Amino acid sequence: MKLEGIHHITAITADAPGNVEFYAGLLGLRLVKKTVNQDDPTVYHLFYADEHGSPGSDLTFFEYPHAAPGRAGAGMVHRVIWRVGSSQALDFWEQRLNGRALALERTPSGLLFQDPEGLAHELVLDTSQEPRLLADSPEVPSEFALAGFDGARAYTSDRAASENLLAQTLNFEDGQDGRWRVAGLTRSSCYAFDPPPEAPPIQGAGTVHHIAFASPMDDHEGWQRRIADAGAHPTPVIDRFYFRSIYFREPSGVLFEIASIGPGFAADEDSEHLGERLSLPPRFEPLRARLQEALTPLPNPRLPAGEHAS
Repeated sequence: MKLEGIHHITAITADAPGNVEFYAGLLGLRLVKKTVNQDDPTVYHLFYADEHGSPGSDLTFFEYPHAAPGRAGAGMVHRVIWRVGSSQALDFWEQRLNGRALALERTPSGLLFQDPEGLAHELVLDTSQEPRLLADSPEVPSEFALAGFDGARAYTSDRAASENLLAQTLNFEDGQDGRWRVAGLTRSSCYAFDPPPEAPPIQGAGTVHHIAFASPMDDHEGWQRRIADAGAHPTPVIDRFYFRSIYFREPSGVLFEIASIGPGFAADEDSEHLGERLSLPPRFEPLRARLQEALTPLPNPRLPAGEHAS
């Protein structure tokens, strides 16, 4: 069995309206699903992705209003890496993000920046020859658009502790200098380790909660058994309605998920109108009226100015 690269990456925000404006407005991603955290349905779970909500492009956020700022440290993913198509795309993003993102820095290999809450991102040139996962945005030309995940970087003080699980159980490849390749039949990603800062980690706004890798549906239960046999203590397969999930911590402490490819975000919305309304899996539908009163009103970046409230 092979994992098809990264499925999604989930982080925490304290400001859902500002989060929508940054990721759907400034970065040009599509808000493909506006739903709730299924373990705590009083808070949002927002999904940004390409036009179709494809695995490999989903950056998601739990909103905990007024959450204190977090700090990435040992046992946490600390950087999200995106693909772009050309050096001209890097020029475009350097200009577009100037003054609107934190810690903007052009490097020999790409562009570094942080969102308003401090979540770190990197743009790199796409050398994969894999399909580009693009969203349609009136402000971002398609040739410059973010094209899906290239990978992620995590902090660990003992990367050797993770090597056996990553290589032997999860079939990650290479592992040279703490950098792994996660490659299936159609898509790949990188996963890399860095030494952690001295300050201890704090889970909070602007930090990554977990990283999910993509599994074909037919392999999903097989992964659960394989991870259990390796002693990594996975959860049972959990039905998240839009995909199915298995959670476990790899030995460095990073929370991993294996997420199935499908059923997908069109399970309860027309593909032309993804993310425009509050979507609730059937078991949460009885809570709709109460949740709509409690959840923060959000802008819809795809509506004309003056029609943003939702």
